[in-house]
Amino acid sequence: MTGVSAELLRRIPKAELHCHLDGSVRPTTLLELGAEYGVPMPGQTPAELAHYMYVRDARHLEDYLERFDTTLSVMQTEASLERISYELAEDAWHDGVRYIEVRYAPVLNVVGGLSMEAAVEAPLRGLARAKKIHGIEGRLIICSLRHLDPAISLDLARLAVAYQGKGVVGFDLAGGEFGHPAARHVKAFHHAREHGMFCTCHAGEGDGADSVREAVHVCGAQRIGHGTRLIEDLRLTDELAQAGVAIEACLTSNVQTRAIPDYEHHPLRAYFERGMKVTLNTDNRLMSGTTLTDEYVHASRALHFGFDELCTLARNGFESAFLPADERAALLQRIDAELVTLKKDIA
Repeated sequence: MTGVSAELLRRIPKAELHCHLDGSVRPTTLLELGAEYGVPMPGQTPAELAHYMYVRDARHLEDYLERFDTTLSVMQTEASLERISYELAEDAWHDGVRYIEVRYAPVLNVVGGLSMEAAVEAPLRGLARAKKIHGIEGRLIICSLRHLDPAISLDLARLAVAYQGKGVVGFDLAGGEFGHPAARHVKAFHHAREHGMFCTCHAGEGDGADSVREAVHVCGAQRIGHGTRLIEDLRLTDELAQAGVAIEACLTSNVQTRAIPDYEHHPLRAYFERGMKVTLNTDNRLMSGTTLTDEYVHASRALHFGFDELCTLARNGFESAFLPADERAALLQRIDAELVTLKKDIA
């Protein structure tokens, strides 16, 4: 297969908008934390553990999500949350990422007695350290999960609002999609939006286009996580394109969860050509065994995106960032300058 080289794609300044903290832990860190906390791991070496954590045999989204039990088992202290957040941002920086929004559900990090506030402040410290050392900008998105009681979702939305302006920029609903409608959690979305919080929602991954419609029309999501099956409703696709609703596309995980049969059948190209604000993301670097550069490689080779088109996808990420308008504009100005320099270098 031909396409743009991986090294050149790594050099594109990129934004990552859909990356789960508990799905993006280094295998070495998992082993070290497991030893420190007395938690047995399903592998004795980083290679063995990475092999186990990579999802090859999922029948659907729910199978894919089972691997998170392993990472969450060692993500119950402030120290581990801060470390994992820092390392994720560091890995992203080396991947050419200049801005990253890290999402997770703090309600899953309090099994050992940690408060939800501490479970937010620790990752914020890790992202702040990564910015100081590497220069990468990092923010948090607080997630709820579709199977949880809507009252918990409302608590999580309140938590997100409490840390607005302190590093938390959005509210999200994730988890098993089929049979768990987003509308059950509408009060959480309304609370977030009433307080000026940006909202995204996993939809159109484990269920059809109507799930995307519900996320946007009922819950008011401004971005859609995955949105893989939105293409089944072209009228809705065009409506969301016109409205500027961004799609957080995750190619590799969509193949793993059987949302699509292979990379070549991903609707990313169709969305792009219909004028949608599409972005590329890793979803879970560990479970999907991927980097953001890898995702750009797949778009290049399987979906025939050229270099300039991939630069547009990268810029879409910055344009769709959950940042105040002035911060987003300043970030875009820096990125545009980087892109100009990069294109001169390769001319």
